[in-house]
Amino acid sequence: MENPHAERQNVLLQRIIKNADKCTETILELNHCLEEIVRANAHVQVAADLVTKYRKNVQYNLDATRERKDSQEN
Repeated sequence: MENPHAERQNVLLQRIIKNADKCTETILELNHCLEEIVRANAHVQVAADLVTKYRKNVQYNLDATRERKDSQEN
């Protein structure tokens, strides 16, 4: 006669394994989708970097212009 407790545990373990496999598949699919998004956004990242550098340069030049103006006024 089989142990009903062991049989019940086996059924539960099989369900856990099945659910874990589904979860793993879903996570792999999500990772794949995220990689596609990252690749698609590569141009956006380059543009954002360029805009950031441009903004820093503009700010530097504005500050330098203000300093020259202030020094000329004094």
